[in-house]
Amino acid sequence: MLVRRHRLVGEIVGLGRSQSNLDVALERKLIDTATRDPVEAARGSDLVVLATPIMAMPATLKAMVDYLPPDTVITDVGSVKGWVVRQLEPVLGPRMALVAAHPVAGKELTGASAADPELFKGRRAILTPSARSTPAAIAKIETLWGATGATVATMEPDVHDRILALASHLPQLAASSLANAIAEQRINGLLAADFGATGLRDTTRLALSSWEMWRDICLTNRDAIVDSLRLLQSSIVEFEKLVAAGDAKGLEVVFARARKMRERLQ
Repeated sequence: MLVRRHRLVGEIVGLGRSQSNLDVALERKLIDTATRDPVEAARGSDLVVLATPIMAMPATLKAMVDYLPPDTVITDVGSVKGWVVRQLEPVLGPRMALVAAHPVAGKELTGASAADPELFKGRRAILTPSARSTPAAIAKIETLWGATGATVATMEPDVHDRILALASHLPQLAASSLANAIAEQRINGLLAADFGATGLRDTTRLALSSWEMWRDICLTNRDAIVDSLRLLQSSIVEFEKLVAAGDAKGLEVVFARARKMRERLQ
């Protein structure tokens, strides 16, 4: 584990709902001890990383906060930051600090078996400091993510949510929408999806993601996600009109524009 290699942590306590997942984490040496009891996890912890579904974070922290050391730093890995900051700050003890964070990397798979020490290398980790972020706490979380190989960026929570609604949340909803649209479509009795190849697999990969995680993202970043969905709808309508009109030149322009955007991605 990279943070252990850099001697940034002592004992790592894993708190989880599933004993089987905790057992895998222990076997892979991702954690030193495992518990399903938030009180047991809290005792002696000077840093808490909340990695639950977003809407479970407030209750998880509330269950721990009375048993944490007074100067504990709280952070998270959620894909929505405004809601997290607004919900968690009132839960903190008077001397605790919160540094909300979002490592912009992930897989469609979840759990300890999917853990990858190279996952964050060369990726962004976004910190969204707020009223309960101290300079020392920010420095600690910057160091933590830097040790994973991530490039640390900082922005306001609501700015993060508007950007990620486009760059992260919309791709998930587009993949799931495509999967839903063609799931049961048959032509002459043949299931169309059965004839998909690499293109269909690649564009629907995100549909494998945890529904629980994405449900919470949609519910906690609603306004920004609705705006991003409307933008996608306008792009689909543009394609629809060009195809219906047989507009070869127009199709060339929109495909070229899309290709140029994709070429910018690393």
